[in-house]
Amino acid sequence: MTATDTNSATEELLCARGVVKQYRGGDGSEVRVLQGVDLSIARGEMVAVVGASGSGKSTLLHVLGALERPTNGTIAVAGRDVSTMDDEALAALRNERVGFVFQFHHLLKEFSALENVMMPLRIAGREGRAARERAQLLLDLVGLTSRASHRPAEMSGGEQQRTAVARALAMEPSVLLADEPSGNLDHMTAESLHDLLVRVVREVGVAAVVVTHNRSLAARADRILLLADGRLADTTGKEGAV
Repeated sequence: MTATDTNSATEELLCARGVVKQYRGGDGSEVRVLQGVDLSIARGEMVAVVGASGSGKSTLLHVLGALERPTNGTIAVAGRDVSTMDDEALAALRNERVGFVFQFHHLLKEFSALENVMMPLRIAGREGRAARERAQLLLDLVGLTSRASHRPAEMSGGEQQRTAVARALAMEPSVLLADEPSGNLDHMTAESLHDLLVRVVREVGVAAVVVTHNRSLAARADRILLLADGRLADTTGKEGAV
């Protein structure tokens, strides 16, 4: 491996420092969900975030993905500090540099798998042929070459979620964020999706954060982080971590 390869392999694509997120409760008091979160993830690395329901895992993803601004602290995506951006710049970064996968695929039912994956590209102004070629390449990557023309209702739950993964990668993001991506799938289908996610993170070279209650998926991650009391703790390799 050359020095250049080494730098690329260890390149930090997502970095959070001292991130605090608080909301005002119904009684007017401040509710602090995140209390000084620090996190850095390199290219090709997958981190699993686990924790009790209501511990703030989804809030953490929303803040990391620039869907919400932190109350305090800094977040950098591909070296760009999101705290300095106005709303327009933030939306552009979110659309171009961050891919999202949720528990429910949210595919457009009237469009084919290929058209669903093309959608972010077309919205971004990508020419039709180029968008189609990129979408087909991604469907090949997730093992859906033969299902490109099928609409969501004609695909299994696992195929729909694989399509959602392909769509999340359409804009060649630096960061992939997944919130319970296999939570709506049966065991065998979930295991297949887990294998796919690990392979995609490695091959595409994104920095991935996966929120999950699934022990098998968490065990596949490079690190397992427990979110409790608003802070992250590394529990990788510890018994009962998930």
